[in-house]
Amino acid sequence: MDAPLRVGLVGAGPWAKAVHAPGLADHPGTALTTVWARRPAAAHELAEAHGASVSRSLDELIEQVDAVAFAVPPAVQTELALPAVQAGKHVILEKPLAADIASAERLADAVLAAEVASLVMFTLRFAAETREWLDDLAAVGGWVGGSARWLSGALLGGTYSGSAWRHEAGALADIGPHVIDLLDAALGPITGVVTSYRSEADLRHLVFTHEGGASSTATMSMRLPIQPTVAEIAVYGAHGYRSLSRRPVAGIERFTALLDDFAAMVATGTTVHPCDVRRGLHVQRVLEQAKRATRTRFTSP
Repeated sequence: MDAPLRVGLVGAGPWAKAVHAPGLADHPGTALTTVWARRPAAAHELAEAHGASVSRSLDELIEQVDAVAFAVPPAVQTELALPAVQAGKHVILEKPLAADIASAERLADAVLAAEVASLVMFTLRFAAETREWLDDLAAVGGWVGGSARWLSGALLGGTYSGSAWRHEAGALADIGPHVIDLLDAALGPITGVVTSYRSEADLRHLVFTHEGGASSTATMSMRLPIQPTVAEIAVYGAHGYRSLSRRPVAGIERFTALLDDFAAMVATGTTVHPCDVRRGLHVQRVLEQAKRATRTRFTSP
């Protein structure tokens, strides 16, 4: 690219402060141009720290940029992102795409109709070790099952413990997209949710079926006093057992790799990527199946 991609940031919460803003400001292919948030004071603080301007409205932000990154709760992302997409701006979207399937479909349809580049923040997919692990699995094949565990105390204290939407939607909405995406990428597309159990303390247990006959399980919680976070995924089959653990590194490392791909997509006119809005919609549909299948108690036969 002759010049860095001008990117506007919508949102100024902890994730935007820790990942989006520094990542966009420091990446050679992007420039954090302007910030807009519903809390003007937070937007000013974030913009000043990275040499960006503050937009007085979403429309003002859209007019100044080539692309927009969203660091907002799922319930508001569709309504905020639609004007940007309809104006032909490329987008970096949070996961999950929306709070419900209808809103996710509206957003995905708009992105595809506008033919803009899109990436969803499945950040673990952009880690080098994840890419190598998935490439190795695909090369040998023969995997018949898998499992994932993601256990943390993120909602008991710390940076994100005050997040209202995370408390309301729970582990399925926040951790679930990562778990679903990784199991799906490792074992083939998830075709069904056999079981979805949620305890009163929001401990989730799920069983998935995959295209091709594989099956997998997932356990997740954000309300367990576990430090550091346990985040592991494994598959097994004809070639034994292969596991992957999340390294305890800052999300900005993976976001930088995401921006590598995003800048390249825009520069080459590419709109297709393994983690584009289509992927976001597929994961949203699996989340919807899991919500519909959820039980909070088991009864004896």
